[in-house]
Amino acid sequence: MTGRQQALDFGLSFPDTYQDAPFHDDNWQLVRYKCNKKAFLWTYEKNGFINLNVKVDPDKALFWRDMYQSVVPGYHLNKDHWNTIILDGTVPDDDIRQMIADSYDAISFSPARRIYEAVKRIPRGCVATYGQVARMAGDPGMARAVGNALHRNPDPDNIPCYRVVNSKGQLAEKFAFGGEGRQEELLRSEGVLVTDGKVDLDRFGWKE
Repeated sequence: MTGRQQALDFGLSFPDTYQDAPFHDDNWQLVRYKCNKKAFLWTYEKNGFINLNVKVDPDKALFWRDMYQSVVPGYHLNKDHWNTIILDGTVPDDDIRQMIADSYDAISFSPARRIYEAVKRIPRGCVATYGQVARMAGDPGMARAVGNALHRNPDPDNIPCYRVVNSKGQLAEKFAFGGEGRQEELLRSEGVLVTDGKVDLDRFGWKE
């Protein structure tokens, strides 16, 4: 992510967002969520670098700051709930995008966030299908969105995406968090029997 425009474009790629310049100062360009008008991305130049302010879960704020020297407490904002990313080339693009996406989720209760909350409800020793998770997240038609959201799971340790299988009980062909065989390994550790890459939904499927 080389500059302000790339960050703004990424922020505007999320549903129901718009760009705003509330201070009558072109240096400050924000992206807001239309439904509540809350800003989740602030962009501005400071000390020769483009800076991004993003909202963050207080439990993860220090994680990002410890990982990168160019992620610091939020400038001009609550420092428990906001981080500033200094675009000096030291923070990988994927992590910048993840922080912006997390910020959007934090203020919008977006479909992705509803999906993650639904997946957290799947009990240990059970699996749920993509369609089942979509229903729990409030939209039976977004089964494909479930797969996309889980592929960019922001917190695999607490959002057990490995408990989600397809409508036939089959595991993901390419499990994003640990590679081939890891999903089966995690399910077996919880007592879920996997045979030829498939789980018996009648036996292990979660009965909500």
